[in-house]
Amino acid sequence: MSKDLSITHSLPTNTKAKRIILKTKKQVFGDMLGNNSSLFHGEGFEFAELREYIYGDDVRKIDWKTTAKLGKPYVKVYHEERELNVVVSTMLNGSTYFGTSKQKSEYMAEIMALIGFAAVSNGDKFTYINFADKLYRHSKPSKKLFAVSNETEYILNFDPVGKNGEYKEWVDTLHKRIKKKSLLFLISDFVGDINLGLLSKKHDVVALIVRDRFEENPSSLGYVRLVDIENGAAYEGDINSATMDSYKEALMENDKKLYKEFKKNGIRSIKLYTDEEPAMKLRQIMR
Repeated sequence: MSKDLSITHSLPTNTKAKRIILKTKKQVFGDMLGNNSSLFHGEGFEFAELREYIYGDDVRKIDWKTTAKLGKPYVKVYHEERELNVVVSTMLNGSTYFGTSKQKSEYMAEIMALIGFAAVSNGDKFTYINFADKLYRHSKPSKKLFAVSNETEYILNFDPVGKNGEYKEWVDTLHKRIKKKSLLFLISDFVGDINLGLLSKKHDVVALIVRDRFEENPSSLGYVRLVDIENGAAYEGDINSATMDSYKEALMENDKKLYKEFKKNGIRSIKLYTDEEPAMKLRQIMR
C-alpha cells in the first residue's frame, strides 16, 4: 500500500497575511526590534566629529580613547549618510512549497516583512524582487508601510509549483536591475549551484537560508508516490534508510560548497528553520 504526501493550507491567504503583518509590525516597532535598536543600527551613518558628553547622550557613542586622554567624556557625533537602499529578493521556486511546521514560502514572507518594516522604520528605501525560473516581480523603492504589507500578501498569493530555481539567472537579473549600492537580502533554500561573487562586488549581500528540519533530517518513508514540485516529474518507490543517507550526504555537500562560496565573497549568512522565530536571528546576523 502506498502513501500520498501532500501539503494543506490551514488558513486562508488573507488571514495568514494579516497575522504575519501584525506580528512583524509589533516585533519591529515594539520591544523586540525597536527602542532605538534598529535592525540596521549603525549602517547608514558617517562619523562627523567629537564633542564633549552632554547629559542624555547615548553612552554607547562615548569615545573611550579620547575620554581617557582628555580626562572627561567625549562622544562621537554622526551625521546621516545617504539613506540605505534595502532590497529583499526571494527565490520562490517549487521547493518552497513545502513545510512540516510552516510552509517555507510563508516563512519567507515573514522574514521579508520583518526586514521591510525595519527598513521603513529606519527611514530607508525598501524594494522587493521575486524570482524563480524568471523575474516575477520588482517593486518600486518605497518608505511606506503599506508597500511591505502588499509584498507580504503577494508572496502568500504567489504559486511556486512548477517553477524551477534558476540561480544564475537570478544573480544576473539582480546585477542588472539593482543600480545603486544596496543592502541586499537574498532569501532562498539555496539548494543548487550558486555564485554570488558578481553581487558581492557591488552590494552588501546577506544570504538567508530557509530550511525545514525534515529536509535535513528526513526519516524513512517506505513505499510512497511523490511528485517533483518544480517540474512535475512523478516518482513511486521505496524510500528506505539507505536512500535517505545518500540524500543527506548530498545536501551536506551542497551546504559545504555554499558556505565556502559565501566566505570567499565576504557574504554574511544564516540558516533559519521554519519552526523557529526569525526576528532575533536576523538581529544576530546584523550586529
